[in-house]
Amino acid sequence: MNKYRDRLEIVMDMLSVIHDGEGAKKTRIMYMANLSWEVLVRYLNELLESGIVRYAASDCYVLTPKGERFLRKCTNYHKRSKTAKEQLNDVEGERTALEKMVFKLKVADEK
Repeated sequence: MNKYRDRLEIVMDMLSVIHDGEGAKKTRIMYMANLSWEVLVRYLNELLESGIVRYAASDCYVLTPKGERFLRKCTNYHKRSKTAKEQLNDVEGERTALEKMVFKLKVADEK
């Protein structure tokens, strides 16, 4: 199933690639985060400007302390959001089941 990622998911994917190991070069980030070159450059510029990543002397990008904190918070948010979506789906399923029960009762009463 193809699903479009929102901006936060793209950033989280990029930061996860950079976080794994001793940083990452542009090409590795692009392939591992499944991005086009244009999108990669645009997002990297935003991350640099915000102070979340920095360009290291070893020709790669690394997370700053701010980036480490951001990635932790973002990962926590993502987990909580996923749990909330699952709970909402459960509640909507219960609502549908209840509506079907009422609809079946109405049909039975009409006969």
